[in-house]
Amino acid sequence: MSPPAVILKDVVKRFGGFVAVDHISLEIDSGEIFGFLGPNGAGKSTTIRMLCGLLRPTSGQGWVHGLDILTQSEAIKAKLGYMSQRFSLYDDLRVEENMTFFGGIYGLDALTCQERSLEVLALTGLAERRRSLTRELPTGLKQRLALGCAILHKPAVIFLDEPTSGVDPGTRRNFWDLIYTLADDGVTVFVTTHYMEEAEYCNKIGLIDRGQLIALGSPAELKSKHLAGTIYEIGTDDVLTAAETLAQVEGILDAAVFGRALHVRVKRGIDGQTYIPSFLNSAGLAIKAMKPIEPTLEDVFVALVGHKTGENP
Repeated sequence: MSPPAVILKDVVKRFGGFVAVDHISLEIDSGEIFGFLGPNGAGKSTTIRMLCGLLRPTSGQGWVHGLDILTQSEAIKAKLGYMSQRFSLYDDLRVEENMTFFGGIYGLDALTCQERSLEVLALTGLAERRRSLTRELPTGLKQRLALGCAILHKPAVIFLDEPTSGVDPGTRRNFWDLIYTLADDGVTVFVTTHYMEEAEYCNKIGLIDRGQLIALGSPAELKSKHLAGTIYEIGTDDVLTAAETLAQVEGILDAAVFGRALHVRVKRGIDGQTYIPSFLNSAGLAIKAMKPIEPTLEDVFVALVGHKTGENP
């Protein structure tokens, strides 16, 4: 069995008196798609920067593809691929020129770079746009190009920081097809995302809040472990007032707005369909529709983020 591709043991990163990453430990297997979730400022990007050899941990240990993040940061940079949430290629270069440029940065010789560029252009569906100026590409194709440049040197581990930010759902789905192809070829993918439906595509998920890893497991494991009780989807004309009303009610664990509906989680043993309406009706809020639903990762996120570590909401 292959050793883990990524290992963190009790890693801490402080900036002065501020603790950005607080004693994180995790392991990611080779060929695994690992989703790293958390609110803005939770410590996701800081963790990635340490794994990429761009930041030195204040304390703790870590390895990427067997390389020590404390003593072998330069070797790590050469072995991994990285795609930032901000498009970082050159708009005034053509597609193939960007690939040639980044191939040189990764130390590929001219022939290897040319051969690999052709492979990546085919993989990303950009072969017919190879002569296009990068600035002329739609956002989704720019994201594919950024991914293509990040995998030119065949990295064993690739870090994707909000890779589908700002693109439509269909384009996001196509991008994830590329991620699956990479994982099938044995590449370990470490991805951050704010889209909970994307997180469902990951093999394993780590949820970070205020620098601490508060949940770790597969999507099914997280929903099973952290969402005791029953969740109801409720339709009402004023979901914000309904959420505020129910948040104060004993026996209701969570009440959060999901689009135009409300998700309400009640403790085990409570029949929500008779319990919930009485409180909403007393507040003058009519229920238009109500049904029990299967939990989502967004429900997990709502249930866990913001609670103190160690609490079982």
